[in-house]
Amino acid sequence: MDLAAAAAARDATDPLAGYRDRFSIPDPDLVYLDGNSLGPLPRRTRTAIAETVDREWAGGLVRSWDRWLDLGTRAGALLAPLIGARHDEVALSDQTSVNLYKLAEAAVGADPSRPDIVTDVDNFPSDRYILDGVARRHGGRLRDVPADPTVDDVAAAVDERVGLVSLSLVNYRSGALADLKGITALAHDAGARVLWDLSHAAGVVPVDLAGVEADLAVGCTYKYLNGGPGSPAFLYVRRDLQGALTQPIAGWWGHDDMFGFEPGYRPAPDIRRFLTGTAPIVSMVGAAEGIALCADAGIEAIWAKSQSMTSWFIELAHEHLAALDFEVATPTGAGRRGGHVALRHDAAWPIVQALRDRDVIVDFRHPGIVRYGFSPLYNRYHDVAAAIEVTADVVASGSYRTYPDLPAAVT
Repeated sequence: MDLAAAAAARDATDPLAGYRDRFSIPDPDLVYLDGNSLGPLPRRTRTAIAETVDREWAGGLVRSWDRWLDLGTRAGALLAPLIGARHDEVALSDQTSVNLYKLAEAAVGADPSRPDIVTDVDNFPSDRYILDGVARRHGGRLRDVPADPTVDDVAAAVDERVGLVSLSLVNYRSGALADLKGITALAHDAGARVLWDLSHAAGVVPVDLAGVEADLAVGCTYKYLNGGPGSPAFLYVRRDLQGALTQPIAGWWGHDDMFGFEPGYRPAPDIRRFLTGTAPIVSMVGAAEGIALCADAGIEAIWAKSQSMTSWFIELAHEHLAALDFEVATPTGAGRRGGHVALRHDAAWPIVQALRDRDVIVDFRHPGIVRYGFSPLYNRYHDVAAAIEVTADVVASGSYRTYPDLPAAVT
């Protein structure tokens, strides 16, 4: 059976196949494998945003705040089951970097005797910048563990001066999936709190924050949650910690009586205390629609298809691309990776450009990584087969050599 026929057979029995029709895909022949950077537009989002703009904003004006005011916590409650949290432990607010700062500062500030923070050398750069700044402000330092750290790696770095361990659950470059339960338990046993970045996990990987008693988490909504470019991020704070931590950016949306306009700050007793300023309502509506779509499909079904697609892609990459000097840089074991697969090649950037001109949209990450992101709600097994075939063709034919070697601003 050739690849196209094999893909068609898999697509014919895919229980999530119908969800593709719920997205605005600009060209039916487009193979879009960059949803791990920006998910496409859900059709319902266009309608929901139009209703918000035309009816609620244009018609209701300020009266519509009665509907908008708690949108961040309502959307958070909708997201909560996708990340294994309770309904009152999640809120949409700000951007991932801002939320990471707020929660890291709150965690480290709660115990001045433990100012050091542990992260890994390959954590997303923005996370590292923020964590380093928080540690330094408290007289501590950032402690590095190896990329894609094991429980033992983290254990070797944690002592009585470490107040926080902060890692990404899925590595943005390699796609490796960290041990949520083991690392959280290890940190707690050592007296430290844990702050997880779920940006490459939410909406594709089942997460059990409450089950492992995770302390804190953040993440974006524009990747697998399909919230739209720059859509608001989310934060999670375990219920019993909400009243114990001090939010460092005290804003009126985190006040216990926001319309009391008191001159002094009195934080809300619940997840609202981690909000800051006025919510971006239009983009939050888009984020809520993307979250609802994932919730409707169910995270277990999404995860099952994700692992099936990435497993098949890895199998085909070994079979068709290894002889063309590609190396799989993502863990190959079941349950050890997120929703994207990283292939290493010395000519990764020219290859990415050549693929995009052939309507296979992937992206590039230093050093020499081509990322293929598989989003189960709209990607087909056809996309897996097409990505392999086109990649093999642009490299075997040498057509990628006509493209520049140096990356552009957006990769």
